[in-house]
Amino acid sequence: MKKINNILIKSFHCINLILIVLYLYPGSIFGYVLYKNFSIQPQITRDFLISSNHFYVFIILSIVGILAFINTKKINFLIKYLFVISILLEFLHMFIPNRSFELSDLFGNIVGVIVVVVVYKIKQKI
Repeated sequence: MKKINNILIKSFHCINLILIVLYLYPGSIFGYVLYKNFSIQPQITRDFLISSNHFYVFIILSIVGILAFINTKKINFLIKYLFVISILLEFLHMFIPNRSFELSDLFGNIVGVIVVVVVYKIKQKI
């Protein structure tokens, strides 16, 4: 069990680092890989009020983070961190060339974290 937890912690840190790099890069790395164009952002599914790409990314980051730190004293810090990083990374797009701040992206980030935290809190109470 301890080995699985160590893998989850390392996975969380890796996903977090990759997310930060992709967020702060001035352009779309995935757009370049898929379309040879840094200005095109690939879309997993259509957006509906919030950015689906951002929602999926923060769902994954939050799930791995919660699973990694579920039985530790760091879980409350992790939840705060997830909210802060979801907001901060989007606001940094105002200052990064070829990137733009969008409310739908911000809400996608936050809703992704909220969904996982609510499920975690409900499961914790049961």
